[in-house]
This record gives sequence, C-alpha cells and structure tokens, in this order.
Amino acid sequence: MKVYLKRYGIFGFVQLMFYQIYTLIFFRTAKLIRLPIDIRNRRNIDFGFGLTCGRYCRFEVHPSKNSDESILLTFGKNVQVNDFVHIVAIDKVIIGDNVLIASKVFISDSNHGKYAGDDQSPPSVAPASRALSSSPVKICDNVWIGEFVSVLQGVTIGSGSIIGTMSVVTKDIPPNSIAAGTPAKVIKRFNFESGKWEKA
Repeated sequence: MKVYLKRYGIFGFVQLMFYQIYTLIFFRTAKLIRLPIDIRNRRNIDFGFGLTCGRYCRFEVHPSKNSDESILLTFGKNVQVNDFVHIVAIDKVIIGDNVLIASKVFISDSNHGKYAGDDQSPPSVAPASRALSSSPVKICDNVWIGEFVSVLQGVTIGSGSIIGTMSVVTKDIPPNSIAAGTPAKVIKRFNFESGKWEKA
C-alpha cells in the first residue's frame, strides 16, 4: 500500500482503488480497467485474462450482417493497453499474450472504401458513404507497440517483435524483429545465437 501511495499520491491511490473495485464488478477476468472507457458491442469482445487498460480507450466492434463470428476482438493473457488506444474490428482483430501497447495507438481491420484491386472507391463518393473493406489483424505474443503507431487492415505482427513510435504498419512484420517508419520496415532482427538485435 505504501508503494502505491508514494507512486500515485492520496488522490491517485483512491482513484486506483475505485478502478480496482469497478474492474472486479464489471470485468472479472481483467487485472485493471481505468475509466473513462468507450466500449461498443461488448458482447463481441473477449477481454482475455489479466488485461490492464489505460484511460480514454475506445474498443469498437461492428459485426457485419453476414458475419457468423460472435467474437471479433480478442485479447490474450496479460495484455497491457495504455491511454487513448483505439481498436476497431468489423472482421477480426486478435491480440496475443503479453502484448504491450503504448498510448495513442490505432489498430483497425477495416477501411472506408477500397483503393487497390477491383471495385475501387471513387473520390466522388463521400468517405463516410463508401463501402467498408476489411481484412483480419493479428498481433502475436510478446509484441511491443510504441506510441502513436497505426496498425492497418490485413497485418500480422509476428511474436516478439517491436514497432517503433509513430510507425504505420501496412504489411506483415516477421517474428523477433524491430520495425519502424511510414510505412514500417524491419530495421533489426534478433539473433538467437549471438543474443543480440542485429541490423537487418
């Protein structure tokens, strides 16, 4: 208790206790859910076990009429999500075990319109009126996503990888890699023989 009082102060400690009680009542499998939080279609979300969530997060799930899936957003075990994280799922977003997501991260499996291949969306149609396109997102175990990162539709981030701050992930990132930039590119890979992160 003394450690928490020293870290958060009296007001912060009381607030933390309130969040803990709220979590025990409304999110029994979570570790700590801080308020405020915006959750849309909670019945379509699996919050996993041991989730820690920062303030002002927004988790929104919009099942399509043709979807047979009841759970479209899945959190694994011991996921840590910091403040102002926004996750959108209309197809499938899977977040693995022990994933750390920094503040102000955007993850989405969907897009307003289609801009490659056939049946592309013309600019004459208002963006909000364009048909949604989607492709699943998977963030594997032990991934660390830095602040202000965007993870876009159809992306898989391999286990053990790190995404550098302010990156935009548009393509798959292999396991045990460090990726950064817009679009994100692999800049280092972990060498298990040397035990070091080495330039790609």
